[in-house]
Amino acid sequence: MNRKKIYPWYYAAGAAILFFLLCFLPGVLGIAYSFTDWNNFSDEIHFAGLANYKTVFHGNSEYMKYIANTLWFTIATTVLKTVAGLALALLLTQTFIRGKNLHRMVIFSPQVMSYLVVGLVFRSMLHPTTGFLNNFLRGIGFGGLAKNWLTDLKLVFPTVILVDTWKGMGYIMVIVIAGLLSVAPEYYEAASIDGASFFKKFTCITLPLLKPVLVNVTVLNVTYGLRVFDMIYSLTNGGPGNATGVINTAVYKEFSKGNLAMGTTLSSILFFVVLSLLYFIIWSMENKEVEV
Repeated sequence: MNRKKIYPWYYAAGAAILFFLLCFLPGVLGIAYSFTDWNNFSDEIHFAGLANYKTVFHGNSEYMKYIANTLWFTIATTVLKTVAGLALALLLTQTFIRGKNLHRMVIFSPQVMSYLVVGLVFRSMLHPTTGFLNNFLRGIGFGGLAKNWLTDLKLVFPTVILVDTWKGMGYIMVIVIAGLLSVAPEYYEAASIDGASFFKKFTCITLPLLKPVLVNVTVLNVTYGLRVFDMIYSLTNGGPGNATGVINTAVYKEFSKGNLAMGTTLSSILFFVVLSLLYFIIWSMENKEVEV
């Protein structure tokens, strides 16, 4: 039977070799270097065992702050983007909404802009003295609400999360709309005949049938949140202090300082965290047959 296959295995050999050389092998080497003292200041590389990992997971290390910030950012943006995207998708699939395509385009439009551009624009808008937001609040008589959005330690992290949610919720909305449009209208018609309310239709029909879509959305959000760099770097550069620093900003700083072993250590930790969380998400939200 193997000889009669339409696509022999060697058709994929070229792509497999490239993947091995450009992705798999560098990844394995990166993990291997995390157990050394590799740096830019010496031509010699010595085995260091778990020393780098002990430094990262030391109770008082700044690296634990980066890891905690990454996890909080991922959780917050995943929840906010999913809820906002789902709400917008439900609203913009209702028959009474006019100009739905225009609204969808406007909400989705931030997604086509790069994270660097969005970060720089909001950095200017949120400036405490010359920024548009604070000047607008002062202009309408709400000067008391003007804040140091990107320098106040209590506000900077929520501000970054909200900016990132604003940019990404349109993308989630489009995915959810595609899932909603694939649901057969007969289900809702039958539920209406039985006198089901909107909430009952949502919980008993919409959510179960959207489960595969929500799994994909969650995986996309978690993967992005754990690997975030551009938005943080362009908005705050991880500051003030380390208030908004995440794993990838720490990797960037370590490589900039020539501490290559620590940079690869943090990258390896991020790899295993992403791998573990995605496996858990897919396992816990595994698609099952839905009875309606």
